[in-house]
Amino acid sequence: MEALRAALRKAVSEQMETDAAHDLAHLDRVWSNCQDIAEGEHAPDLRILLGAAYLHDLVNLPKDDPHRNQASRRAAEQAGPILTNLGFADPEVAGAQHAIATHSFSAGLEPETLEARILRDADRLDAIGAIGIGRTFAVAGSLKLALYDPQDPFAVYRSLDDRAWALDHWPMKLFRLPEGMTTKTGRAIATNRVAEMRVFAENLASEIGTSLPDSWR
Repeated sequence: MEALRAALRKAVSEQMETDAAHDLAHLDRVWSNCQDIAEGEHAPDLRILLGAAYLHDLVNLPKDDPHRNQASRRAAEQAGPILTNLGFADPEVAGAQHAIATHSFSAGLEPETLEARILRDADRLDAIGAIGIGRTFAVAGSLKLALYDPQDPFAVYRSLDDRAWALDHWPMKLFRLPEGMTTKTGRAIATNRVAEMRVFAENLASEIGTSLPDSWR
């Protein structure tokens, strides 16, 4: 498995367009999350998971790209020849492609296999917790968004808008990720990670001279 992992890392490094939030380190973390979740599930195919984890962002489009909902399908298509060249059997290739195609929130596809559910949860775990905090602001920087609204940082008197304020993305999407997890283990980890983000938000509120509203706690 370690030799296969090294080959996948090499293959993806030659093809994947990266940014601060979607790079080899992100793929390493997703694979680690996959293994953590797999321990609590019934006999997932780790070869399929490994291939899907390292190739799921093979096509990476910016958050504001109008074709972003097609990225995971395109990644699945491009992953096929790579997996075949690395010795994956046809059923393994199909399993990894399904997991890749259905992992994305924007794709709107439902995972139908255990491996696909694990990959989706593993990828979403990397959007929350301490690493999620860093990735939120990394993406905001690439999109030239402000970190928060200085007049109303926690949207007490205005509507949430994560296309203007990075921090708004947390209650709009990230705080809700635990309820959408498809595995018991993923849900438990996600709940703990969101709790870490709420602590950060409370510290941030103190540092910028305001208080955290109850809706963020």
